Amino acid sequence: MTTLIRTLIMALLSLVATLQAQDFQGIATYKTQRQLDIKLDSTQVNPEMQSKMVEMMKKQFQKTFKLTFNKEESVYKQEEELDKPNAGLGEGVRIVSIGGGGGSDVLYKNTKDQRFSEKVDTYGKIFLVKDNLEKIDWELKSETKYIGEYQCYKAIFTKMVEKPRLFSSTNDEEMKGEDEEPDMEERTVTAWYTPQIPVNNGPDYYQGLPGLILEVHDGKLTVICSKIVLNPKEKIEIAEPTKGKEVNQEKYDKIMDKKAKEMMERFRPKKGDRNGESMSFTIGG
Repeated sequence: MTTLIRTLIMALLSLVATLQAQDFQGIATYKTQRQLDIKLDSTQVNPEMQSKMVEMMKKQFQKTFKLTFNKEESVYKQEEELDKPNAGLGEGVRIVSIGGGGGSDVLYKNTKDQRFSEKVDTYGKIFLVKDNLEKIDWELKSETKYIGEYQCYKAIFTKMVEKPRLFSSTNDEEMKGEDEEPDMEERTVTAWYTPQIPVNNGPDYYQGLPGLILEVHDGKLTVICSKIVLNPKEKIEIAEPTKGKEVNQEKYDKIMDKKAKEMMERFRPKKGDRNGESMSFTIGG
């Protein structure tokens, strides 16, 4: 009889633990920033204007995102903010953003099924990118540090990325190498995760570690968690986006590449425009 009771108690405790795990939810707030290497033609841009442009461009990459998550799913979305005007840059200067990353974009991830759906507003058209999550070959390290109250562990992985291209802004030169294969280089990505929050998720497409990722360093991009709320009083709704033209990642990348080239061509200074009356700067998201 004692053995039967013990067995029933263990089964009940296991059921409760399972139910609690299913109900586990959280909201993590992340802030992003990106270092920029900017070289401007000193004959067209004076030092004061160049300083203003650099600061304005930096602000374009200072964003706040929220990751709402449970044990298996998440939604990553930028917080709403006022448009960042080109204050003090002059009417002839435009800052043009290539790609998505707008405030209406939504990234849904299902780490159990290893898939994602991302609603992206690109040049005024809504796309729904659906594909499998890329498997990240993390290397777990022994180094630790605290981020807030959470003890975090270091993990790294390496990937091949395209080297930045330099495009001439002079009026009598054409962009070169548009149709050539891009030069690639190896990059090491560093993440800090905490097993105290047992979900294999994180900001943006970073995932696959034994704990929530709180900090990422990926090239010149830095993503840092600034706030975490676990099991909030109001239940979180995690909804997969459904609107938009459905494409896979490969198809979307081809569309983006074509649109980016069209945008560069559109805003390139025209021959005969010697006075620099219309100067454009394109920023890759």
